[in-house]
Amino acid sequence: MTLESILAQELKIVLKDLYNIDIEADASVVQPTRKEFEGDMTIVVFPYVKLARKAPDAVAKEIGDKLCERLDCLTKYNVVKGYLNLSISDNFWREQLCNGHADEQYGIHPAREEAPVLIEYSSPNTNKPLHLGHVRNNLLGHSVSQILKACGHPVVQVNLVNDRGIHICKSMVAWLRYGNGETPESSNIKGDHLVGNYYVVFDKHYKEEQAKLIAEGMSEEEAAQQAPILLEARELLRRWEANDPEVRALWQKMNQWVYAGFDETYRRLGIQFDKTYYESDTYLLGKALVQEGLDKGVFQRHEDGSVRVNLTDEGLDEKVLLRKDGTSVYMTQDLGTAQLRYEEFLPSRMIYVVGNEQNYHFDVLKLVLGKKLGKAFGDSIFHLSYGMVELPSGKMKSREGTVVDADDLMDDMFLEAKQSTEALGKFDFQPDEAAALYEIVGLGALKYFILKVDPAKNMLFNPAESIDFNGNTAPFIQYTHARIRSLLRKAAEQSVDISTPLPAGSMPEGEEKQLVKALYKYPQVVLSAGDNLSPALIANYVYDLAKQFNHFYQETPVMREADADKRLLRLQLSQWVANTLRNGMKLLGIDVPERM
Repeated sequence: MTLESILAQELKIVLKDLYNIDIEADASVVQPTRKEFEGDMTIVVFPYVKLARKAPDAVAKEIGDKLCERLDCLTKYNVVKGYLNLSISDNFWREQLCNGHADEQYGIHPAREEAPVLIEYSSPNTNKPLHLGHVRNNLLGHSVSQILKACGHPVVQVNLVNDRGIHICKSMVAWLRYGNGETPESSNIKGDHLVGNYYVVFDKHYKEEQAKLIAEGMSEEEAAQQAPILLEARELLRRWEANDPEVRALWQKMNQWVYAGFDETYRRLGIQFDKTYYESDTYLLGKALVQEGLDKGVFQRHEDGSVRVNLTDEGLDEKVLLRKDGTSVYMTQDLGTAQLRYEEFLPSRMIYVVGNEQNYHFDVLKLVLGKKLGKAFGDSIFHLSYGMVELPSGKMKSREGTVVDADDLMDDMFLEAKQSTEALGKFDFQPDEAAALYEIVGLGALKYFILKVDPAKNMLFNPAESIDFNGNTAPFIQYTHARIRSLLRKAAEQSVDISTPLPAGSMPEGEEKQLVKALYKYPQVVLSAGDNLSPALIANYVYDLAKQFNHFYQETPVMREADADKRLLRLQLSQWVANTLRNGMKLLGIDVPERM
């Protein structure tokens, strides 16, 4: 139980005893004391003043007296205008250090016996490689999964691959027209990149054909619909849906090229899934639910034959669920896929990590399943919406080939890390060790720079800024971890056993105590990050911790400390910081090196 929870529980007892006031034990009523005041924890007493029928300061004093009587960890208190500031004993902070410094799993909460949380992320199209926007999606989904696991929740990580549709057929047509049998092996190009190249080729020829038709007198709108290459793509889609064996064979071959490329990118990013769904398997699933809605009268068949749901009473509009020719739309598929996942996993929540341009789609999905169809699991759907990622050069466009491929980006980060790391000097790594370090530092920089931003915000990714060893970056945190590991190796070389119990009178003081207090917060930060589905809370915590440790290290001797007891305390404190930095960065999918 945290200190905040203990104080909240005791406050409940004290209020009942003093004033016969009944409250729930809510840890949120206990806050860290502001820096300008003396104390460690603060309770605001104004909510209880009216019922106690006393002045705020008098209520605070009576509560303070009672809490100090009941809790050994409290040494004193002070009252400032109705704010009760409580001071925690040095022995309490010492116990935290003794218990925490060697805990390899510090901040990881016990597993809970409950229904799993299902998280969908990635969801790529098979007509192009993963790009910078996908990187944010994957990193966010993976990190949220790890954070929820650290909070004790069982988690199922799933991917839905968009492997069918007109966009896939566009790459297929371009390959048939201009590919000359090219394969990833014949051209030595990753399969997802090869297929993505043909998507760009399609767009190039599509625009040329449009321009020609317009020059021949056709309107822009007509030309956009009548360009021969687009008509070929539509014909391929029709044949695909009719299960034409020749089209299906080509589709499977090109998709396999893409899957092999995706797998390579996922491995390098450290991304994995418990199950992958494919749109080609799921796009028809929702039709039964649409029929169920028609039978219940909550959906309506439009005069053109399409099936729609009217959501105007909910502040939205009329949404098509089946086209007039009876074919599925994305919403149809998502209805059925949600039902399928519920039946397979019985999740407590279904979290969809999808960009904010799909906010409307998920508002509709939740309303249709829950309010219209009466599915209990509809209320468990949550859209983890995130903002766009842009580069200093502006927005990216897949059709025009101006996206930043995830693979190219990772290669660039590797080179940035190589240059920045070698610039530090004192570099004595063997070539294979150096390459591994560059990969850790480069990918760490990429991941941290993206995850430190609140998911809801748009962001600008600057590779050079992300690799700065002196800023709010992964390399700064990684270097701090490596510095501490070097310190601990020196201690071992000098036969200092940091597993030795601290002497009874050895207490953290000054900056040591401030570091212990910061470390004590970490398990609660993990829970808060899980509640808010925000890796940014972890990222900014570990940065603040690294920054605080570096200040402590500059101002306080460790191995140079003559007093053996103080040296032991500071080494244990350093070990605790290193473990916490490692554990926090792991929740972000980031490795920390033992030396740099």
